[in-house]
Parts: sequence; C-alpha cells; structure tokens
Amino acid sequence: MKIEQFEDKGLAHFSYAILSDCAREVVLIDPARNPQPYYDFAQAHEAKIVAVIETHPHADFVSSHLEIAQKTGAVIRVSKLLGADYQHEAFDEGDAFAVGKLTFRALNTPGHSPDSISIVLARAGKDVAVFTGDTLFIGDVGRPDLREKAGNLRARREELAAQLYHSTREKLMPLADDVLVYPAHGAGSLCGKALSGASSSSIGAEKIGNPMLQPLSEAAFVAELLADQPFIPQYFGYDVALNKAGAPAYAPSVQQVPRLAAGAALAAGVLVIDARPAAAFKKGHVAGAINLQQGGKFETWLGSLVGPAESFYLLAADEATREDLIQKTAKIGYEPLIKGALVGTPAPGAAMPALDVAQFRAHPESYTIVDIRSPVEHRDEPIFAGSLHIPLPELRARAGEIPAGKPVVVHCAGGYRSAAGSSIVAAALPGAEVLDLGEAVQSFQPAPAAH
Repeated sequence: MKIEQFEDKGLAHFSYAILSDCAREVVLIDPARNPQPYYDFAQAHEAKIVAVIETHPHADFVSSHLEIAQKTGAVIRVSKLLGADYQHEAFDEGDAFAVGKLTFRALNTPGHSPDSISIVLARAGKDVAVFTGDTLFIGDVGRPDLREKAGNLRARREELAAQLYHSTREKLMPLADDVLVYPAHGAGSLCGKALSGASSSSIGAEKIGNPMLQPLSEAAFVAELLADQPFIPQYFGYDVALNKAGAPAYAPSVQQVPRLAAGAALAAGVLVIDARPAAAFKKGHVAGAINLQQGGKFETWLGSLVGPAESFYLLAADEATREDLIQKTAKIGYEPLIKGALVGTPAPGAAMPALDVAQFRAHPESYTIVDIRSPVEHRDEPIFAGSLHIPLPELRARAGEIPAGKPVVVHCAGGYRSAAGSSIVAAALPGAEVLDLGEAVQSFQPAPAAH
C-alpha cells in the first residue's frame, strides 16, 4: 500500500492517491482541477485509477473527478446527499468497497457541509487512516458557514456547527489513536480559521493538541467555531455548484482562453486584472486596472475580488507568467471569464505616485489611512490609530466611503494586499492622491491600545 499526498500550495489543498500494491489499482480522494499528476502517478506505478471519492462539493477549488472518471472509467463515489448531477455511486455510512487488500468505508460527518463524508482506510481489517475532507483539519475543524446559500442541501451555520460537534465526537474521535489523519487542507486555507502547518496527524495527536477536540460543551464548541471566521470569497458558491455538476475537462478549457497579442485593444468597461509586479504597475497601467500580483494566493484573491458573473482581461509580465495565471484561474473555475490574456500593458493610461515614507511617518495625521486587513488583524494588531478599516474583499463595493480631502494611504500587513487595494481605491476616487504603503508597513510599530 502507498498513500501519496499531493499539495497545491496556492490553495493549501491536499489530495490523495492510494495505491493497492497487489491489485495495481489506485483510488483518488478530492483531486485538484488538473488531473495530470494523478495520471502520472498511476502510470509510474503501472496501475489503473478505479475510483474517485469526493468528500463533499468543494467551495474553494474545482475538482477533476468527472474528467478522470470519463477518461479512465473510474467510479465516482460521493454522498447521496450531495445530489450530484453526474453518474456516481452513493457512498454513505454503511457503504464500503475493497481494492485488493484495502477496504474503504464511509462515515457521514456533516458540519462543514451537510453532505460531508470521511473515508476510513483499512488494511487486512485494521484501520490505518482516515481522510477527513474539510471536517477535521490538523489543529482545527472546518468552517460551518459556507452552505447557507449554496449546494443541494443548505443549512444555517449554527445548525452545521452543532452537527460538526457530533461528527467529531461520535464519528472521528472513537477511531483508534494510531489512525492517521489526512485532511483536504492545510495552513492558509479559507475553509478553516486556525489550521496547522502540518500535512497529516493522527487521531490520538489531534485529541491531545486540537483545541476543537478538547472537552467542550456543544454550546461552547458552537460559539468558539462561529467566532472570527474569515470572509467568504465570492467564488465559493460558484465552485460548489460547479463541483456538483462536474467541471469541463481541464486542458481543453485552458486552451480555449483567448491569448491576445501584446498591445491589443481592450474593450471598454471590462475589468483588467494586472498581475505585474507592483513597481511596474505603478509606473503605468490601464486606467481602472486592479494590481493583483502573481504570487500571494492569486487564485483566492481573484475569486474574492471578482464575481463569477464578471468577465475580465488578464495581463502578465511575460508569456510563462501568463500561462501560469491562466492555470491558477482555472483552479477556481474562472477560466471562461477571461475575455483575453496578454503580455505587457496596452496603452497605459494611469500611474500611481510613490509614497514618501519619511514624510508619512513624521505626519500621519496629514493622511487618510485605510487598513484593508481582516477584521481580526485590525482588531488584534492595530498599526495606526484612527485608521479607516475596510477589508480588501469589501473594498470594491465600499471605496466610495473613503474621504478624499487628504492623500489616501492604503496598507495591509506586508504589501501584497495593499498593491491590490490601492489600485482599487485609485480607480474609485479619480482625482484623489492614492498611495500604497507597501512593504514599508513592516517598519511601523503597532499602535498603542485605546483606553
């Protein structure tokens, strides 16, 4: 037996291939959008992919389960509660199947979603591992607030949080302490709020170290789980629906994105996502463009700032970056929204001035300071007293709230988000002087606590 974990760092996503040595067959769990790594794994082990299991209809990425099944003949297994639109076999509590000496059995573990399952892997009758999807993470549990308006089954967050309490305590914690825990996400995912940087654990270790598995009343668990959850990106509901239906094949969909010639004319009124480095963007860019740079979880921020019904152009510094960005966009199923992808900046119509950091440091009262960090960051780690707080995901809708009587300085915690945020504010406040504090924010001390 071999358990191979695949990691997509951009989405903090883990997927799995489980190989049965004796049968030379592979079972996949929660595969990412690009199926090629799983084909390569099977080929390297001279094995056949026979099953694909989805722990739930994912909100934060698009799965390749349908494409893999159509290509390989593998059986897709999901909970009947998912209401899948594609051909599948129901896989719920009491259901199991064997591959060689391995047995896979389902546990219904609702809480992150009403249709979540966990998969227990046994070898020769002994439980070896459990694949927990977004139900149990390393050091945390899944968030319960993503299915109030999405999916076949919908439920209030309070109801799902209570279900998660029982799923963890009645389904997962009774497993043997040495059973390995393999989740669908790690640190950085927006499917939880305090995930560990570890990629796997054990039931015993989680019972000791996971704060959400400690002795808590149901009410205390629910209250703690609902507090301070991160924002919900605009694309999450879209991806739930896309995964329920089954996404189109990855490679052909990526190839259908129009690649435009450098300097091509862009249609008026269409959003431009400029992924070039902040310094290059500030020297010249298409008026109204958003500076969403290639690194820093590009795909998550793209789906947070751009809605699933909004088309956009994608600008990159070079051809290799352009292809990378198209592939990142496809991870969240947004590739059909790309009206065109091109290299360079056609007809730059705007620029942004550089901030005199020394002047700002000496006279911060002369500026309107906008903090675009999360509510928790703004609350727990204040940097500038009296700053206006508008989280980045809300900025396109709320930038008009910013007074423009003084120069506007936008900041985050490290510079990536403020590059995007300052570009949004500049487009929303024509004529205002908008400045990006950028990485210089790290040289400022936290503001003293208010009394």
